[in-house]
Amino acid sequence: MTALRIAWRLLRRDLRSGEVRVLLFALVLAVTAISSVGFLTDRAGRALELQANALLGGDALIRADQPIADGPRALAAELGLRSSETRSFPSMLRVGSTLRLSDLKAMSAEHPLRGSYRLINLEGQEVIETRPPPAGEIWLSRNGADRLAAKLGDPVVVGARTLRLTGFVIDEPDSALDYFNFAPRAFFALEELPATELELPGSRITYRFAVAGAPGAVETWVAAQKDSLGRGQRLETAADARPEIRSALNRADRFLGLAAMIAVILAGVAVAMASRRHVQHHLDGCAVMRCMGASQRTLLSIHVGELVWLGLLGSALGLALAWLLQYSVGSMLEQVMGLPIPGAGWRPAVHGVAVAGLVLMSFALPPLISLSRVPSMRVLRRDMPAGSPSAWATLGLGVSGLIAMLWWQAADLTLAAVVLGGVAGTLLVLAGLGALLVLGLRGLRSRARGVWRFGLASLGRRSAGSIVQISALGLGLMAILLLTLVRTDLIARWQQAIPAHAPNRFLVNVQPDQLEAVRQRLRQAGVEQPALYPMVRGRLVSVNAQAVSADDYAEEGRRARRLAEREFNLSTMAELRSDNEVVEGQYWTAANQERAQLSVEQGLATTLGWKLGDRIGFDLAGSRVEGEITSLRKVDWESFQPNFFVLMSPGMLEGYPTSHISALRVPDQGKAVLNAMLTEMPNISMVDIDAILQQVQRTADQVATAVEYVFAFTLIAGLLVLFAAISASQDERLLEGGVMRAFGASRRQVRAAQLTEFALIGGLSGSIGAIAANVISGLVSSQVFDLPWQFNASVASAGMVAGTLLVMTAGLWATRRILASSPATTLRALQS
Repeated sequence: MTALRIAWRLLRRDLRSGEVRVLLFALVLAVTAISSVGFLTDRAGRALELQANALLGGDALIRADQPIADGPRALAAELGLRSSETRSFPSMLRVGSTLRLSDLKAMSAEHPLRGSYRLINLEGQEVIETRPPPAGEIWLSRNGADRLAAKLGDPVVVGARTLRLTGFVIDEPDSALDYFNFAPRAFFALEELPATELELPGSRITYRFAVAGAPGAVETWVAAQKDSLGRGQRLETAADARPEIRSALNRADRFLGLAAMIAVILAGVAVAMASRRHVQHHLDGCAVMRCMGASQRTLLSIHVGELVWLGLLGSALGLALAWLLQYSVGSMLEQVMGLPIPGAGWRPAVHGVAVAGLVLMSFALPPLISLSRVPSMRVLRRDMPAGSPSAWATLGLGVSGLIAMLWWQAADLTLAAVVLGGVAGTLLVLAGLGALLVLGLRGLRSRARGVWRFGLASLGRRSAGSIVQISALGLGLMAILLLTLVRTDLIARWQQAIPAHAPNRFLVNVQPDQLEAVRQRLRQAGVEQPALYPMVRGRLVSVNAQAVSADDYAEEGRRARRLAEREFNLSTMAELRSDNEVVEGQYWTAANQERAQLSVEQGLATTLGWKLGDRIGFDLAGSRVEGEITSLRKVDWESFQPNFFVLMSPGMLEGYPTSHISALRVPDQGKAVLNAMLTEMPNISMVDIDAILQQVQRTADQVATAVEYVFAFTLIAGLLVLFAAISASQDERLLEGGVMRAFGASRRQVRAAQLTEFALIGGLSGSIGAIAANVISGLVSSQVFDLPWQFNASVASAGMVAGTLLVMTAGLWATRRILASSPATTLRALQS
C-alpha cells in the first residue's frame, strides 16, 4: 500500500511535469482504438446477425417431419423468448377451374419473429406486414398467383376451406433458404388448418418452431436443443443460411477480427515506444533514490504501481472516449445501413481494459525493470547504462503477449497465425534493413555536405534507436496498409456478389422427352445455350460396402448427421463449369465416363470423412448404386448456378428416372414465351428468384457498409496511435537541434537536417511496410477469406510515398519546439 501511495504521487507529479503524458496519451489511444473498434464490430455484427435471422423468421428454429414435443416450448417460455410456429406441406389449391399442386404454409399469429412480408394488398399498394393474414384470408406468391391465374379478391379453395385472396407476396422472411421450393406458395393462419381437413396421418408436413429474444437466452436454448434433437429434427440458426449470405457474414466477422488485431498491433507499438522514453526520463531519479537507500524491490514496486495507476487512468479515459465515438458513429451506421443497430454491450469494454493491461505488461513492464537496476554511480556519471533485463526475456515476454492478444482478438487460428507470422517476418526484415542502412550511411556521411551530412550523422549516432524506430514505424504502416488491401478485396468481392448476368429463374422438373422442346423455347425467349442438368434424388446407404446411417456420424457433429440423413440431389456433368474446380484426384473424361465414378464437394467429404478411393453407395428409387470417389471439387456456391454435393459419371444415371434442372437469365421480353411454355407443359415449374437475389444483394451491401465504417474508424485510430509512436522518441532530436541552434545553425538548416533523417526513416519504413502488407494481404485473402489476390502495385507505391510524408510531417510537428523556443530554453527543459 505504501508503494501504491508513492506511485500515485509519482504519477501525479509526472503528469504535471509532462514526463508521462506521452505514455498516457498512447495508452488512451490504444484503449480507445481497441474498445471503439470492439464496440462498433459488436454492434454491427449483431445487427448483421439480426438481418440474417430475418431470413429464418427468428433467431433459431427447429425443423421436423413430426410434431415437435413440448420441451422446446417450455424452455423458450422459461427463458423469456418469443416463439412462433409454422406448418408447411404440399397440397392442391384451386382458383376457379385451375388446380395446382402448391406449397402451403400455416402460420401462428406471432410469425415472423424477425423480418417481415412485403406484399401487394387489395388496393394494389406495396406494403410491409409483420403478421400473417388473419382468419378467412390467404396470400399467394407472385408466381403462384400467375400459375393459378388468380386475382386479388378471388376465393381460393384449400382442402375443405375457402379463403379470400388478399395479397401477393413479393418477399418473405425465409424465402432465401431454399432454391428448390418451386411450387406456388400460399400463406394462411394456423388457426385455419383444422378447417381445411388437410392435416391427416401420412401428410408430408414440415413443422417449424422458432424463437427470438436476448442473445444469451437464445444461445442457452440452442445449446439445450443440440443435445435433445430426435430423428428427422434439424436445428437452424443464421449459420445455416444460404451459402452466399453465410459467406458474406463469415468474411465480415473475420475482417472485423482483423481490424481489432490491427488495433492491438498499433497499441503495442505505441506503448513500447512511449515506455522507452518514459524509462529514459526516470533513470536519473532512480539513481538518486538508490543513493538514498532504496532497494531494487522498492524501486520496482513503485514503478510497477505507477504503471497500474496509469493503466487504470488510461483505461477509464479511453473507454469514455470510445463510448462517445461508437455512439456517434453507430447512429450514422444505423441510418446508412437501414437497420436497427443494437446498443453497445459490456464485453468490448472488458476486452479493451484487459488488452490494455496485457499491452502494458508485455511492452511497458520489461523496460521498467531496468529502473530497479540503475547503479548509484549514475548520479556522478550519467553515461553509465542501467542494468537492462535479458534481451531474450524481454523479446519473449513481448512476443508472448502479442500472440495472446492476436489469438484473443482473432478467434481464428489461421488468421492469427498468418498475421503473427507476417508481423514477425516484417520485424526481422525491417530490423535487418535498418541495420544495413545505418551501417551504409556511416561511409556515406563523410562524403556528404551541408545539412545532408547532419541528417546522416543523426541516424548513425543513434544507430540502435534508429533501427527500433524504423522497425516500429514500418510495422505500423504495414498494419494500416494491410487493413486497406484486405478491405479493398472484400468490398470488390461483395460488389460482385451477384454477377451482372446472374440467373433470375430456375427451371425444374423438365422430363427427358421435353428437353428438345424446352431448349427451343428457351432460345426463343433469348436464352443463349441453355444448359439443363439431369437430377435424381438418393439416400446414402453405404461407405466402402459398410452400411451407414445418420447415427454413425454422431461423433462428427450435427452437420454430419444432417447430411448423412438427407436426400442428396445427384447429377452429372460431362465437363465442369468454371465455378467447380478439381482440387484432388481426376475428373472423368469421355473415354472413361462409363465407369462408376463420383466427384464430391470438398467440404462434404471433409465433414463425412470421405477420401479418394472410397466407394459410396446410394439408394435411388429403391435400387442401390455404388461408385468410387475419383475427384474432390471446390465449389463456388455464390455463382447462383445449379451446384451439387455429389456428381456421378454419366453412365451411373442411365436407366434411372431423372428430371432436369436449369438456371437461366431470362430477359424481360422473353418471360411471356416462358409463361406460354409453362401453360403447355404444366409439369414444369419455374422459380422466380429475383426476391432471393435482392435479399442476398441487400445483405452483402449492408455487410460492406459495416466494414467500411469499421475500416474508416480503425484507420483513424491507427493513425493516431502511430503518431503517438512517432512522437515518443524525439528528445534526442530536440537536444541535437538545440545544440545546433546554440552553435549558430539557422532554422532552415535545422529543418533540412531533420527532413533528411525523417525522409530516410520514412522511405525505408514505408517501402518495407508496403511490400510486407501486400505479401500478408495475399496470404490472408487466399487462406482466410478465400478471395483471389494479386500484387497491388498502386497501393504499395502509395504506401511508400505516404509513409515518407507521414513520418516527415509527424517528425517535424513533434520537434517544432526547437524553432518555437530559444536554444537555451530547449536545452534546459531537456536537461532538467
